Amino acid sequence: MKHKEDPVTVGRNDPCPCGSGKKYKKCCMGRETTPQSSLARAYREKYGICIKQAEDIRAIARAGRLALELLDRVEQMLRPGITTDQVNTLVHDQTVAAGAVPAPLNYRGFPKSVCVSVNDEVCHGIPGNRILQAGDIVNVDVTPILNGYYADVNKTFFVGTPGLNAVKIVDVTRRSLAEAMAMVTPGNHVGDIGWAIQRYVEARDCSVVREFVGHGVGFDFHEPPQVPHYGRRGEGVVLVPGMVFTIEPMINLGAKGIRVLPDGWTAVTADGSLSAQFEQTLVVTSDGFESLTPFDL
Repeated sequence: MKHKEDPVTVGRNDPCPCGSGKKYKKCCMGRETTPQSSLARAYREKYGICIKQAEDIRAIARAGRLALELLDRVEQMLRPGITTDQVNTLVHDQTVAAGAVPAPLNYRGFPKSVCVSVNDEVCHGIPGNRILQAGDIVNVDVTPILNGYYADVNKTFFVGTPGLNAVKIVDVTRRSLAEAMAMVTPGNHVGDIGWAIQRYVEARDCSVVREFVGHGVGFDFHEPPQVPHYGRRGEGVVLVPGMVFTIEPMINLGAKGIRVLPDGWTAVTADGSLSAQFEQTLVVTSDGFESLTPFDL
């Protein structure tokens, strides 16, 4: 798919494309080496980031609405006694029925249409014959491709009545995403997002998984930039309008270490502690952000 170039030029008061965090007029404006044509071209050449136009954002939002509908259907079916493969069947069938394609299916060899991660599974759980039990927590991660556009979203659900540890890790993870989203505004840095998550999570004696990150999305499943869920303020790429990416913190009740099971996909906590995750796809706007997969936090 070919996408039109964003026509918006770099304004005097826009964040400088060089990544300094300064306004363009206070940094590179007037220098011969500064990309003069457009912010989109500057970010593509410097970082590989594809700035989205309004028409692209609308299309990603449509995919996002489908993704949320899929999660709503999953939530309605979750109960003790069902298998994770039943979740996969529902997501696959409903995605196809909507005229979309499940992005995870056959992605780098992943064999299913959705990731379903239970209890100590951090992410990338492969659906199968595992039977959900009362008290489990289960993360369901869906990514439909609708008319060539991707939207990525996940939630962690309770199966039956949760225990105190389950309630804690799910609440901390959910809130950490809200803390991170509050940092998304033009002129802030990617590092500000991870800083907000890490500060909130570690103050509550939980830990942030390092090995997996948020990412650009929309034209492809995974695009630049990477969005770590830990870090320092003022570091990383400067956020500018039209950037679309996910924030998807994976938070452990115990230590941050993980290991990958022999299936080559399923990541679990090294100490067996519970892990939870929440994810939304966001676009940076002129005065903040808009979620393209909105749900209450």
